Amino acid sequence: MSVLTSTRPLDVVADFPAIPAGWAYLDTAATAQKPQVVIDAITRAYDTTYATVHRGVYQRSADMTLAYEAARRTVARFIGAGSENEIVFVRGATEGINLVAECWAGTQLKAGDRILLSQLEHHSNIVPWQMVAERVGAQIDVIPLTADHRIDLDAMAAMITPAHKLVALAHVSNVLGSVLDGARAAEIAHSVGAKILLDGCQAVPRMAVDVAALDCDFYVFSAHKLYGPTGIGVLWGRPDLLDAMPPYQGGGAMIDKVSFAGTTYAPPPGRFEAGTPHIVGALGLAAGIDYVEAIGLDRIHAHETSLVELTREALSRINSVTLYGPEDSAGIVSFSIAGVHPHDIGTILDEAGVAVRAGHHCAQPLMEYLGVDATARASFGVYNSAADVDALVKGVERVTRIFG
Repeated sequence: MSVLTSTRPLDVVADFPAIPAGWAYLDTAATAQKPQVVIDAITRAYDTTYATVHRGVYQRSADMTLAYEAARRTVARFIGAGSENEIVFVRGATEGINLVAECWAGTQLKAGDRILLSQLEHHSNIVPWQMVAERVGAQIDVIPLTADHRIDLDAMAAMITPAHKLVALAHVSNVLGSVLDGARAAEIAHSVGAKILLDGCQAVPRMAVDVAALDCDFYVFSAHKLYGPTGIGVLWGRPDLLDAMPPYQGGGAMIDKVSFAGTTYAPPPGRFEAGTPHIVGALGLAAGIDYVEAIGLDRIHAHETSLVELTREALSRINSVTLYGPEDSAGIVSFSIAGVHPHDIGTILDEAGVAVRAGHHCAQPLMEYLGVDATARASFGVYNSAADVDALVKGVERVTRIFG
């Protein structure tokens, strides 16, 4: 069966030099390929404009400082932050979550307090909370999923209590593609005085995000899933919360004044950015944001949703395939084939020029919930088209023939 004419692609694959003709890259949820404009921004920064930031009085350093802080303003505007001072540059969403766990939860929670997570969270939104809970004597509760694999907000509303001080949820699941009603989740959390952190790694590349409208307290994401470089990400926090948090690490740049008698710290965001920052990474992140905004996030979301619809419709016709997640998942389709390990699926698809993810996707508790050890996952980006869906479906059909 061909699905080549079922949707109109964005036709931007030529912007991505690492995607050769005939290769269906369907692993964007793990990391996005980089458009030439991002590569050029990174190359230019290292090649002709490089200098350190915040310290030099010479012109090149001053110019790079301006560009670095302009990147922070770009991020703030992109997610609807009130000020660039609410944007903390980190190595990625994982570090952002760990920072909040250490500097907010680690100082605010006490024995008997509770943390609320969901069944579908990435390990990065589970393990840091387990570590801090063990240290302070807090407990963790887990929100179940609905029948179509969304975080069950009705169950959340029923189980949350004043003992819950923090809620941490994925805005979009990295396995299921299910989209959280973040504003309602925040309303439920705030009804008992809890703070809420949203993991936006899979959301920001696929849909418009406005932290003010979501009314969350913390928001994190990684640049490399947003067509930017690895090694840099963003923690957004409410200014009053950031102001009250102690530093995450000590070193240069995060200080006000240092003496052996004692040290005072810089205000946020500098307080949380010890050492020389990933200067070029910030510029690459800003270039990635400019790229997706030029296309339009609404258009990207519609495009990826149409590819998901095509994929689910085609794969549902293959009797041995089980699909996970809701029908309207955001750019991600996880599936299994009866009697075939997902690693075998991935290997055979790779032989056909189709790159998918196979494994537990850093979500082992979710795999246990689904009753599987692993799944195969196809995830879409701006560069994908119906031709990639067609290649995936033909590859899956070949898998079923090989395994009988």
